Amino acid sequence: MSNYPIANTALILVDPLNEFLSEKGKLWAFTKGTAKATNTLENLTLLSRHCREKGIKVIYALHHETCSDDYKHWQFLNPSHKGSKEHQLFMEGSFGAEVHADIAPQKGDLIAAKHWTASGFANTDLDMLLKQHGINRVVIAGNRANTCVDSTGRYAVELGYHATLISDAIAAFSEAEMVATIETNWPAFGHAVMTTKSFIEQTVCSE
Repeated sequence: MSNYPIANTALILVDPLNEFLSEKGKLWAFTKGTAKATNTLENLTLLSRHCREKGIKVIYALHHETCSDDYKHWQFLNPSHKGSKEHQLFMEGSFGAEVHADIAPQKGDLIAAKHWTASGFANTDLDMLLKQHGINRVVIAGNRANTCVDSTGRYAVELGYHATLISDAIAAFSEAEMVATIETNWPAFGHAVMTTKSFIEQTVCSE
């Protein structure tokens, strides 16, 4: 029996958005170095395609689309909120807030309620969706490595899920962020850290 039984495993794609992954995205200038070095988009495409072919559920955990009055009455804005507000990131209806076309949701995929800060679980229905579908193992990839992907992975473990983090289907603003995330942070809480190729090889014979 595989460590990733089809019926109990889901791929969570965190913020696979144009803002991070497209040359026209507002954050591409910051993520392109790590995204190109790890072939992030190609690996996200391989990963999602493989999971769909195997019957592993694909779930999208997407960032809240920023509106003009967002954060107006918030008492405490963190750097992420300030950045979204000041630079108009993930604006409602914008190209940047859309999922990259290469990894757009397909029939049968699930889309969780959108998150405001980093974790795909906090104040969303992601946990409920996973439980409804009998999922107890999650495989997490996307953007940004040391913020939303990391936070979603940590929250998953806190909720009792087996969490696998994919080290080459992510991007960050610097190589230092990637190294700290993959080599220090993830091994401290994740159940497994592996490449796209390794995960695909382990699930080829999943039951």
